[in-house]
Amino acid sequence: MAFITAYWGLDGMIALTALIIAAYLYMTRKFNYWKRRGVSEITPTPFLGNFKECVLLKKSPGFLMKDFYDQAKGLPYVGFYVLDKPFLLIRDREIVKNVLVKDFNYFSDRYGSPDPNDRLGYANLFFIKNPAWKILRTKLTPIFTSGKLKKMFELMIECAKNLDTHLESLTVDDARKETDVKDIAAKFTTDMIGCTAYGLNVNSLNNPNAEFRNHGRKIFEYGYIRGYEVLAMFFFPYVVRLAGLKTFGKDSTIFLRRVFWETITQRMESGVKKNDLIDILIELKKNHSLQNFEGFKFDGDDLVAQAAIFFTAGFETSSTTMAFTLYELAIHTEIQNKLRREILEALNETDGNITYDMLLSLPYLDMVVSETLRMYPTLPFLDRVTTETYKMPNSDLVLEKDTPIYISMLGMHYDPEYFPDPDKFDPERFKEENKHNIPSCAYFPFGEGPHACIGTRLGLLESKLGVVKIISKYEVTPCERTLIPMVINPKGSTTSPLNGDLYLNIRKINTSAN
Repeated sequence: MAFITAYWGLDGMIALTALIIAAYLYMTRKFNYWKRRGVSEITPTPFLGNFKECVLLKKSPGFLMKDFYDQAKGLPYVGFYVLDKPFLLIRDREIVKNVLVKDFNYFSDRYGSPDPNDRLGYANLFFIKNPAWKILRTKLTPIFTSGKLKKMFELMIECAKNLDTHLESLTVDDARKETDVKDIAAKFTTDMIGCTAYGLNVNSLNNPNAEFRNHGRKIFEYGYIRGYEVLAMFFFPYVVRLAGLKTFGKDSTIFLRRVFWETITQRMESGVKKNDLIDILIELKKNHSLQNFEGFKFDGDDLVAQAAIFFTAGFETSSTTMAFTLYELAIHTEIQNKLRREILEALNETDGNITYDMLLSLPYLDMVVSETLRMYPTLPFLDRVTTETYKMPNSDLVLEKDTPIYISMLGMHYDPEYFPDPDKFDPERFKEENKHNIPSCAYFPFGEGPHACIGTRLGLLESKLGVVKIISKYEVTPCERTLIPMVINPKGSTTSPLNGDLYLNIRKINTSAN
């Protein structure tokens, strides 16, 4: 005889049904959380909430957030659910400004978080929590002064020479060469981060087996496993902790740790100074290694973490910007030609030399890159979490502590209220007289407020230098494998082309500045 009825099979069906009902009730218990607080919400589905397409890796979270943004037109904010957990998407610019700038102390931490035991992932400047974040940010800021950047630029020019050599090897006479410009851009920026952060001549452009490039590729190679790992870091931090996931992957974590300590040891023994990140980290280690700053110390993996994030974030953001810029220039020949004229005129005035001041003096280049960043921001959303109870200004809404807050950068960058005809690539939006028409907190490709990207100027230098090097001597055009329109990788949490590659034809041209 069975437990409930006379039949084991029937008992099993009853037990399974009860289990399903219990799971359903548990996973829907928080639904209507936002409605009860007078906030409009996007209707969730049981078990997955509003996150089904992301969980199935059919849509990137950046584009899902944009969908939420568009659906909530006219509202200051809208609630949604990741599985059963309530999240809030902010749409109103003034509230965005409050979250990112004015009331920063209530939103100083990101919601996304690696495993605290994964110190390379958790203790770096991008993810670390306040107040350790504030201390670290203050200590690392000096590396990005104008004086330091000018000295770094001298190292970057050497990497640009390697780019010349690589491009020469690809092109023959006037023939068009189908080329993965995303890979070229990634190798170029990997070399630049290798020299400016680690003081190493990586030269992955001309060495297909360069370790830095191989590990950089692994970190941002969005297959199913890696796609879920990165998605979990931004939206399911508790899963990351339970599974003990590594931010940079197991093999790459070992590599980054080894290279860092080899470089530190060699630099300390030689006494050589290169005015790079390693020099600053050596000084911090010497002066503060015995101190504990809110659970953070300038030693061990906490120190390695700064070089690791500098490398990974530095090469990927700049290479993506550079590649998408070349893509749009290939499609819009008239814009490419106009930019080339500006570049060649400037080179004629500097005897063909690219200088720091010359690169910053090209207004049309800045307009082109700014428009690329509007359409293809590397991280298409911003995440924050309330560190204490927060009352929304001019509203009865009170946000509980630990409420995840998200901002759709992509949604705001494509909002026709701020950018008319948003799907059109139009650098003129960023012409000096037009930039003033863009409202504050409507355009922020590097974030906004105290948490804005610390390496913005360095990243822009890298991208612009790469574009100038290529466009001054080469023409880029679409090829058979060029995706028109562009398709973004649905498995990636960052903005990346489908399959991670971006093919264009590249052809050497005759110019007066050659």
